[in-house]
Amino acid sequence: MALSIKLFEILACPRCTGEVKPVNNGSALVCEACRLRFPVRDDIPVMLLDEAEPIGDR
Repeated sequence: MALSIKLFEILACPRCTGEVKPVNNGSALVCEACRLRFPVRDDIPVMLLDEAEPIGDR
C-alpha cells in the first residue's frame, strides 16, 4: 500500500514542524528546510530525529 496524499497533509518535520515531501517513490520523506531525510519502512514513515539522515551540502 502506497502512502496516502492525505498523510502528507498532517505529517511535519519533528525538528522544525515544516512540510515534508516524498522522494524515491515514497521510500523516504524529506524536509528541505532542515535538509533531513526520514525513512519509510513497511509503508510507515519513521519521523524520529535519530533515524533521519542529512541530505546534500548547504
